[in-house]
Amino acid sequence: MKSLFYSRFFILLPWVLIVVIIIDPDTRRSSSPNRVPPSRTHSPYWHRRVGRAALTRPQPSDPPAGTRATKQGHLATTGTLGGKNDTLPVIFAITPTYSRPVQKAELTRLANTFRQVPRLHWIVVEDSAQPTELVSRFLSGAGVRASHLHVPTPRRYKRAGLPRATEQRNAGLAWLRQGYHSPRIPPTVGVVFFADDDNTYSLELFEEVFHLMAGLKVALG
Repeated sequence: MKSLFYSRFFILLPWVLIVVIIIDPDTRRSSSPNRVPPSRTHSPYWHRRVGRAALTRPQPSDPPAGTRATKQGHLATTGTLGGKNDTLPVIFAITPTYSRPVQKAELTRLANTFRQVPRLHWIVVEDSAQPTELVSRFLSGAGVRASHLHVPTPRRYKRAGLPRATEQRNAGLAWLRQGYHSPRIPPTVGVVFFADDDNTYSLELFEEVFHLMAGLKVALG
């Protein structure tokens, strides 16, 4: 008796499920007559190119005021802060850096800020015996006037508790002294600024530097 019941039950079960599936969509349609069908969304950022092209400055037909390009190949200085560029001191930003997974991301953050500062010279010093291709390619398309240096940190100075990036900062200062201490180069008024790559800087900081240039001037040469 039980076997007969189960056999009939399993024979009728598929047909019952088919009827339920057919009836259920009809009831849903009738219960919400004003329902708007979902539409596909389109993001304007979907086709945006990223990578090296994202660091390239646009070339408008009429560049805005405060934008100044140098004549040294790809080196450029873009300024959005106030004031005449010729009267502003040069800001030499020395940035020690070393190879790690977030190195390019942190350098990108700094480049996006420095690109808006007029008369800024970015000195990037790698903790390496040789310049790396990643940093070289990055600086070539960063849109900031930059110099790429490298000096390794001795092993005895890599112990915990010792100051970090001292060798790189000293190398940047030595490069400035050698480059601007020449009778062929006119004296340059500038400000030396140590900008670590793991920090974030506001444009207000550079505005204060320009306003307080009388107290922050450094004569090079």
